[in-house]
Amino acid sequence: MEKLTKAEEEIMVMIWEKGACTVSDLIKEMKDPKPAHSTISSFIRILEKKGFVDHKAYGRTYEYFPRVEKADYSKGRLSGLISDFFGGSVDELVSFIVKEDRMSINEMQSLLDKIKNDEE
Repeated sequence: MEKLTKAEEEIMVMIWEKGACTVSDLIKEMKDPKPAHSTISSFIRILEKKGFVDHKAYGRTYEYFPRVEKADYSKGRLSGLISDFFGGSVDELVSFIVKEDRMSINEMQSLLDKIKNDEE
């Protein structure tokens, strides 16, 4: 799966959250100063070319919808992160998170409980 730029990801997250939407719908949700309609349209065309979104035409209005599920993209990005920065080792990732105090004891226990329940 192709990697998205930060701006493309931001737009994709909005599409995943909203579902089918128009460029105008997306712009309404953006903070001021709002980008130009043509700017967002360009990003949407790129996302469409990359296979992340598709559209339905209603006259001159295009409604865009996701072709890639958020969970599938997240899984691919996480796998890439683990591969690129942790030598493909989930153990190294978890160790890094714990060493950087990014995970509390309670969060660690909760994760272990989830893993245990999934195994049963």
